[in-house]
Amino acid sequence: MVSSMTGFGQAAAEVDGVLYTVEIRSLNNRYLKTQLRLPDIAAFLEDDLDKLHREHFHRGSINYSLRMKNVSGQALIDIDEQALRTYMARLTGLVGGDSGPFRVDLASLLTLPGIVQPSTPDLETLEKIRQTVLDLTRQAFERLKETRLEEGKLLAEDLRANCAVIREKLALIRQRKDAVVEEYHQRLRKRAADLLAQAQLEMDQALLAREVAIFAERSDISEELIRLETHLNHFEACLEGDEPAGRRLDFIAQELLREANTIASKASDALIAQWVIDIKCAVDRIKEQVQNIE
Repeated sequence: MVSSMTGFGQAAAEVDGVLYTVEIRSLNNRYLKTQLRLPDIAAFLEDDLDKLHREHFHRGSINYSLRMKNVSGQALIDIDEQALRTYMARLTGLVGGDSGPFRVDLASLLTLPGIVQPSTPDLETLEKIRQTVLDLTRQAFERLKETRLEEGKLLAEDLRANCAVIREKLALIRQRKDAVVEEYHQRLRKRAADLLAQAQLEMDQALLAREVAIFAERSDISEELIRLETHLNHFEACLEGDEPAGRRLDFIAQELLREANTIASKASDALIAQWVIDIKCAVDRIKEQVQNIE
């Protein structure tokens, strides 16, 4: 089933007085690119989360955000008291003992480097954080996949509609291709007859047949039509598959365009050229939409 690369997923839960919120947004990208935003206390999960992303997704630019909010009143930070005392001692030394009492803004002191640090949980707490975040991430992944599949259905419908246009034009070209040779035969015969009549000469039927045969061979598009239809069948089969097929569909679309260009250059017929333009427009639409598929 076709899956888009654009979507959104979210999951949240409160555990031990901490509200965890995971948000995931994905956009189009030729390759898989993940960007993680984690609070300092959960930075140790970066490798686990990156591995989990690669297990679930193959293409797309994914922005992952984890927020942890304390709703119990328990602090998630530590204050380095020794560093704070060192700052105070240095400030006292700078002012000097004879200057009398002076005020210190504690709020400003807390902004100094090294004073406020993320709390250091014990191993049991770290494991609980790990399990909670990974479980919520999997839930958000499922919701993200749902939104990507919903958009993928719309993409697949549009792609199938464009495939139907290509098949319709192929059928017209297939009906027309034999008539092109016969029309060339008749035009060549008439032109030769007119020129020979003026010179009172007889037409060389063998030479005429040879010229028509050369034209027929040069303008034969049977192989191109077969290859184009084969690529089209392959394309539609990939739409029905369960594996991510975005890159494969992109390559097939390039082959469709290549065969269409070859038909246009060989056919030497205005009607076929017009139908090939319709095919190329449909292929161009396909190439545009395939960029959105995982």
